[in-house]
Amino acid sequence: MRRKTTAKIPPIEIDAKGLTPLGMSPKRFLETYWQKHPVLIRNAFPGYASPVTPEDLAGLACEETALSRMVSHDWDADAWTFRPGPFREEDFPGMPDHDWTLLVQDVDKWDPEIRELFKYFEFIPRWRFDDIMISFAATGGSVGAHIDQYDVFLLQGHGQRRWQIDARPNPPDQFRDDVALKLLREFDPSHDWIVNPGDLLYMPPGVPHHGIAVNPCLTISVGLRAPSSAELIGDYLDNLILDADETIRYHDEDLTAPKDIHEIDNAAMMRAVEALNAIRMNDPDLLGDWFGRFVTAYRNATAVMPYNENASAEEIEQALAESVLLERHPWSRMAWRRNRRGASLFCNGLSFPVTIRDAQQLAAAGAIDDTLYASLSASARMALSELIEIGHYRLAQDDDADFEA
Repeated sequence: MRRKTTAKIPPIEIDAKGLTPLGMSPKRFLETYWQKHPVLIRNAFPGYASPVTPEDLAGLACEETALSRMVSHDWDADAWTFRPGPFREEDFPGMPDHDWTLLVQDVDKWDPEIRELFKYFEFIPRWRFDDIMISFAATGGSVGAHIDQYDVFLLQGHGQRRWQIDARPNPPDQFRDDVALKLLREFDPSHDWIVNPGDLLYMPPGVPHHGIAVNPCLTISVGLRAPSSAELIGDYLDNLILDADETIRYHDEDLTAPKDIHEIDNAAMMRAVEALNAIRMNDPDLLGDWFGRFVTAYRNATAVMPYNENASAEEIEQALAESVLLERHPWSRMAWRRNRRGASLFCNGLSFPVTIRDAQQLAAAGAIDDTLYASLSASARMALSELIEIGHYRLAQDDDADFEA
């Protein structure tokens, strides 16, 4: 008789115990948990304190170009209120001390210390990351029980939060129809925790979860991109249409007299399929170039604008020789891909032909110094010159203000 086997479910709570923030090797995490199981990692960042304070977050939420929102909950009536930003400074002193949450997206673009968190997740391709969102919740504050369709690491930065999740197979996923937010109609948690500063909760897509502030707290959400099939197909088809060869058409030189002149028969359908196949982007380099442009532009909420005064190539080389750095704009997303010609470097939907070595160096470098610049090929310098011209790099000066979107 054949023995029935079941997959062993890994521990859902572990203690990092001074090891890496994962409490395990990246290899084990990817094999065991990534997009498979949630896991709470206690003491992932022992003694962690968010470099962004609630006051900092409120100030950022007042910026015109910051993407922010506020969610409030009336527990007695189970009523939810949603307010989009930007907010005014005078909005915050009058807020109650309970039951509301302020959320600000893309804090990594505004704060270099928050951006440093990415280095702890370098076992995941950099282009997969979306942003780092930070939320401040007053006591009792929550955004309700919901499901995310993307991976997220939730780092507790200040105070305590109660996390409830439903880690069982096939949990209910119907949304309420009486609120503007996508909140679950049913939520029955299988696990219930209080997390402290430095604790890290990993949530794969599709796991229902609910966070409630035990006391005033900050939660840092490191989220990853997950374009839907509709988004991929839509952009892919747009590119197909843009580059379609008008000479490729439906043709039927093998036509025979039909039995019914009104019928679309199987032969006609095969000819239609043949015409579609002829315009398909089945060239790996064409397909890769489309995906590189798409994924570096995907969900990029702010357009990078050129500066009024761009330095010439000679001025840039002189500044680099004087130890001034070329800084990459925090909203600039880079990735690269090998191809038959060498490599393509992608930046916010743009593509540049460069060598593999150039692509590796430019994608990895947040700033360019004289040594790196000198090692670049002529094609890479041309690409860099264009990126400087449209605002993706600028010469950094000690007294410069931060980048502006």
